[in-house]
Amino acid sequence: MFGCIVAGRLVQTEPVPVASDKFVFNLPDFEQVNHVVVFMLGTVPFPAGAGGAVYFSFPDPASGGAVWQLLGFITNDKPSAIFKISGLKPEEGGAHPFGCMAPLTSATVAQVGVSVEPLEQLAQQSPVSSAAVSSVDSFLQFTQKMLDSLYNFAASFAVSQAQMRPNPSETFIPSSCVLRWYENFQRRLAQNPNFWKN
Repeated sequence: MFGCIVAGRLVQTEPVPVASDKFVFNLPDFEQVNHVVVFMLGTVPFPAGAGGAVYFSFPDPASGGAVWQLLGFITNDKPSAIFKISGLKPEEGGAHPFGCMAPLTSATVAQVGVSVEPLEQLAQQSPVSSAAVSSVDSFLQFTQKMLDSLYNFAASFAVSQAQMRPNPSETFIPSSCVLRWYENFQRRLAQNPNFWKN
């Protein structure tokens, strides 16, 4: 019914059923995982009016107990979702439908749980905010990182006027000029993230 994808690992399509409406996937070495994709296989739909709440459980470094956090949900209309799990904090744990499951067997194993619940209940739940994946356009992210890299690279060659030696084959651009352009670009981007598409 469900599958789980972690980059660089085999796809898991056989969750462990812990109740008739609750399933878990084990994620060994979860510290190395940034994102998790949970999806429906397409073989068995959710019952009418139901969906799946997706939870993430990991060992609390302080207490050793399991911390469960709501990541989001999947439904027949939205059969897959990607969640960011790197950076989740134990203090953001909350109520979960998995009850008192057996403790995690290792400090490096986490679990992704799917709980079948009514859609009305899913709509009232609030996922942990740090699990949301950025909706910023990937080209925009690339452009921003490229500009940061360009500025940092150019700034690494900066010399003061006293250090400059005359060189007729070189053209010098004041770094303040590049910095002003970069700051202007950042400001325009903050005002209108799509300005560069025009």
